[in-house]
Amino acid sequence: MMILVTTEGIAGKELEHLGLVKGSTIQTVNAVRDIGAGLKTLVGGELTKYNEMMNNARDLATKRMVAEAEEMGADAIVCVRYSSASVMQSAAEVMAYGTAVKFR
Repeated sequence: MMILVTTEGIAGKELEHLGLVKGSTIQTVNAVRDIGAGLKTLVGGELTKYNEMMNNARDLATKRMVAEAEEMGADAIVCVRYSSASVMQSAAEVMAYGTAVKFR
């Protein structure tokens, strides 16, 4: 199992840096649900379908990043970060990135 951390190092491990790894996806919600979300903004509250979409997007981006690290022979990924950007209305790109490392 790949170790993912947001820190620059892993306690008790000497690391060999292999390089940048990343994974990304662009996700959207169903158009009918988007209309419902638009109405929800009038009354307030959590947009659960958007939360679900973003959680799924983060999971997929993470899996793709891990797969890239595994191809490099990495034991872990340090400095893991996530970013997101709106691509168009109701669609967002999520990117996961970090530094693949091997234990010495």
